[in-house]
Amino acid sequence: MSVEKLRSKKSFTKRLRFLSKGRLIKHRHACTSHLAYSKSAKQKRHLRKHSLLNARDKKRIKNMVPYLNTSRHNY
Repeated sequence: MSVEKLRSKKSFTKRLRFLSKGRLIKHRHACTSHLAYSKSAKQKRHLRKHSLLNARDKKRIKNMVPYLNTSRHNY
């Protein structure tokens, strides 16, 4: 009997990008979809930038994307 392959979470893979040393980058921050009028200009400017994924989340990421290839720049 063959072993089943694990499936990647496609929605999560579309939100990731790699940097040169295998670090992962997120495309969007939380709290940016609406109610921006109550945020300052500085806060909105910082929310536009990409952010690095935390190293503590590696185990959770491995479960969501089991065949993650860090040598590729775009998944």
